[in-house]
Amino acid sequence: MKDDQPKRRVIAVAPMPPEKSAYALARYSRSPDTIEDSIRWVHAHSSEKFWEQFYFAYGHASIADLGHAIVCFENISELAAIRLEDEPLWDGQAKSSRYQNFAPSGCYVPGTILGSETEGMYRGILGSLSNAYTVLHAPLKEFLSERTPRPESMKPGEYDRTIAARAFDVTRYLLPLAVRTNVGQVVSIRTLEKQMTRLLSAQLTELRAIGEDLKEACRKPPVNLWGELSGQAAGLEEPLAPTLARHAQPNAYQADVYSDLLRHGREVLKVAGLDQPSSWGRAGDGVDLVEPHHPLDELAATLLYRAGQAPYRNILTMVQNWTEKQKQDTVEVALRKRGPYDELIKEFRCGYAFVFDVLMDIGGWRDLHRHRRCQQIQQNFTTLHGYDVPPAVIEAGLDADYRAAMDAVQSDIERLRASSQEAAVYAIPFGFKVRCLFKMDYAEAEYIARLRSGVKGHWSYRTVAWQMKQKMAERYPFLGGQIKATPPDEEDSLVR
Repeated sequence: MKDDQPKRRVIAVAPMPPEKSAYALARYSRSPDTIEDSIRWVHAHSSEKFWEQFYFAYGHASIADLGHAIVCFENISELAAIRLEDEPLWDGQAKSSRYQNFAPSGCYVPGTILGSETEGMYRGILGSLSNAYTVLHAPLKEFLSERTPRPESMKPGEYDRTIAARAFDVTRYLLPLAVRTNVGQVVSIRTLEKQMTRLLSAQLTELRAIGEDLKEACRKPPVNLWGELSGQAAGLEEPLAPTLARHAQPNAYQADVYSDLLRHGREVLKVAGLDQPSSWGRAGDGVDLVEPHHPLDELAATLLYRAGQAPYRNILTMVQNWTEKQKQDTVEVALRKRGPYDELIKEFRCGYAFVFDVLMDIGGWRDLHRHRRCQQIQQNFTTLHGYDVPPAVIEAGLDADYRAAMDAVQSDIERLRASSQEAAVYAIPFGFKVRCLFKMDYAEAEYIARLRSGVKGHWSYRTVAWQMKQKMAERYPFLGGQIKATPPDEEDSLVR
C-alpha cells in the first residue's frame, strides 16, 4: 500500500520585520497553507491593514506575541532601567554594575534643574559619590587579593578580573540611581506596545522622553549591522513596527491611577499613624513571610503599600480591622478611572500563597528584581530606611570612610529634596534600602532561595535568599526542608 502520509517538516524561518512575521504566523494558524505560502501572502498584502483591523479594531492582542524585536537603550539612568525592566513579560539584561567600572559612565541630570542652584547641589552629591567610588576601589581590591591569593590553577588575567569584579560588587553601593547604563531587550511587539504606552504615561520626565525615542525607533528601519557585515545589500530594510508606533499614546488611566492611590494612601496611613518611621517597629525588617489572609484584605493592603514606607504586615493589620466598606473604598480608588480596555494594574495580581515583604539594599534588590515568575510591588526609593555597609568594607577597615560618605550624602539628599523631589530620588545611592513585596508560588520561592543563595552571588541577596528558605522552613517544615539553599557564611570569592 502506498504511504500517503505527509512528510513531517521542521522549518526554521529567517528573521523578518516583527509586524510582518506576526502577520505571517497569525495567518498560518488560520489557514491550511504552509509557512512558505503564508510568507508569500504577507509579502504581497498590506500588513498595516491587517494590524489596523485585527489588533486595534478587533482587539486580537495575542497576534502581537508572534513578532519579536531587539531594542537597546543606551545612556539611560539606572532609575529608568529599573522602570524599563518592570515589564512582567520581558527578556533582557542591563549593563552589570557588579562586573564593570561605572565611573566613566557619568550621570543623568533631570532637565527640570538644569541651570539652577539645585543643579549645583545635585552635581555636588554625585561628585562626592563618584570620588568615594573611585577612591575605595583600589584598597578594596588589594584587601581582597590578600585575603584570597591566586591559586596556581587560575590564570593571572582571570584572577585579576575576578578580584576587580568582587571589588566593584562592593563599591557599587556608592553608585547613585542617576548613573548611566545600557539595557538590551528582546520582547514581543505586544509587550513593546505596552512598554511604549507605559513609558509615555509615566510621571518621570526621562521615562516619557524614552517612550518618545522608542516610538521613533519603531518608525524607522532597525540597525542591520550584522547584515552589512555579512555582505547584504543596504537600503532594503523595512521599519521595525510602524503601525504600533503610530498608535502608541499615553494612557489616562495609567497616568492617573498611581497618583490617586498615593493621595488616598497617604491620608489613610497618616490617620493610622503609619506615616512615620517611629511607628514601623521591626515588622517586615529584613525578610517577613506573611501569613495567608483574605484576598480583599490583601488587595486593599497592597494598593496602600506603595503609598508609604511602612511594612506590609503593619498595613495589613490596619486593613483587617476596617469595615468592608473601607476596604471596598480603597479598591474603588484604583478602579474609578479605568476604561473598558484598560488592564488592571499589577497590584490586583493577588492570591499567591507566599507573600514576602523584603527590606534590602537597592544594589542587591536590582538582582532580585530580575525575577519574572512573581509579582513585585516596590515602595518608592528613599533614604528613610538607612543604608547597608558591605562586610568587606568593614573587614578591610574602610567602613569609617564609607559611612562618612554615605552620611554626608544622606544629609545632602534631604536638603536637595526640598527643592526637587525628582533630583533627590536620582541621587540616592545603591547602598540605601528599599522595601519590596514579592508574591509567588512555591516553585518560584524554591528557585529564588536556591539560585540566589549560591556562593557566586552577592552577599546581600544571598542573605535574603537564605532568610526566605528559613522563613519557609519555620512556617512549612517539609516544604522549606526541600529547598537546597546555601548558607551565606559559605564563601568562594573566586567563583563568578
